[in-house]
Amino acid sequence: MSNAAEQQYAEQGIVYLDPKMRIKNYWTQRSHSFAELRVRELNSIMADRWLREIAKYIPAGGQLRILDIGTGTGFFAFLLSSLGHRVTGIDLTPSMIQEAKEIGQTLHSSAQFRVMDAEKLLFADESFDMVISRNLTWTLPHPQEAYREWQRVLKPGGLLLNFDGNYGKADFTGKGEKLPENHAHKQITGDLMQECEVIKDQLEISYHVRPAWDVTALGEAGFEQIRLDFGISKRIYIEKDEFYNPTPLFCIAATKNQI
Repeated sequence: MSNAAEQQYAEQGIVYLDPKMRIKNYWTQRSHSFAELRVRELNSIMADRWLREIAKYIPAGGQLRILDIGTGTGFFAFLLSSLGHRVTGIDLTPSMIQEAKEIGQTLHSSAQFRVMDAEKLLFADESFDMVISRNLTWTLPHPQEAYREWQRVLKPGGLLLNFDGNYGKADFTGKGEKLPENHAHKQITGDLMQECEVIKDQLEISYHVRPAWDVTALGEAGFEQIRLDFGISKRIYIEKDEFYNPTPLFCIAATKNQI
C-alpha cells in the first residue's frame, strides 16, 4: 500500500488486522449471498461457456486430479467433477467451504473441499495434474509464494489455469460502468464495498502491471510454455446480467517444467 493511502486510512481511524484475517472476515460476510449467485451461475449458460474455455487446455476423456484454489463455493470444482475428474477445492474462508459442501450434497457431487491457505498448501509434492483458479490471485498478500506452492504440488508437465483480472486498478465503489440492478455488486452494502477497496489498496499485487508481472513470477517459480488469453471476457460475459464482470479477465495457462 502506498504511504499516502496508509496515512489516509490511519487518519480515518481504521484498525489494521492481519491481511489474511481481514480478507477472511470480508468473504465470511459475503459467503451466503456468494453461494446463491454461484448456484444460479451453475444452472445458467455460463457453466457451458466456462467448460468450453477450460476444454481448450485439457485433454478429453482422461481423469485428472485437479486442485481448485480459491474455490469459493465450488463453481469450478462442481463443473470439473461433473466431467469425471477428481477435484479438491480449497479456500481460506471456512464459511465458503461450508457453503460448497452443502451445495455439493445437493448436487451429489464427488468434489472434495478443505479449508486451506493458497500460499501454504498442505499437499505433497507432485499431487495434481492440474491447478485451476478464478479471481483469486489479486486477493493474495504473497502471490509469488502462492505460485511457487502451486508449482510444487503439480506433477511434472502439469497445467496451471489462472483466470484473473487487474482488480487492483478497478473501482468497486460503483463510480464506473453502469451495472444492472440485480448485479452482485448492487447487493453489497456500501461498508462492505469500501472494505474491499481498503483491502485491495493494502495488497502489493494491486500495484503490479498484470499479467506481465505474473509471467515473470511464474517463470521464476518453474513454469514454462506460459500463454496469455485476453479475450476470455468477451466470450464469457456476453450479456450484462447478474453474472457480468465489468473488469476484463485474462487467462494464464502455464506448464510445470518437466525436469
